[in-house]
Amino acid sequence: MDSIEKLKVALKAALDKKAEDPTILDLRGLTTLADYFLIVSATSDTHARTIADEVEQKLKENGILPVNVEGYDQANWILIDYGDLIVHVFRPETRETYSLETLWMDAPRIEPSELINE
Repeated sequence: MDSIEKLKVALKAALDKKAEDPTILDLRGLTTLADYFLIVSATSDTHARTIADEVEQKLKENGILPVNVEGYDQANWILIDYGDLIVHVFRPETRETYSLETLWMDAPRIEPSELINE
């Protein structure tokens, strides 16, 4: 499964669990860190874990396991690293503090509707 297909699965899984404010950053050509960041917000710690669990489960069903998961216990910022895709599940106040969208402002954005409606 290529990185865009992983992104589609992760996005749908996050949205199925009512993730808020999805932002997709296309990092190709900017860094070797990853091809894409999927950034979403959660309304509570429990909601953040639920979103992260669903993303992991749906990708696992496709034979994809994360390289690393960080922040699950605290759930203010859960980072799920798939190598070419990194999923960030934030509580809103933590998302605002770290502002990945500003940090990576040179990265092109992909509208979630472009991936969901395919």
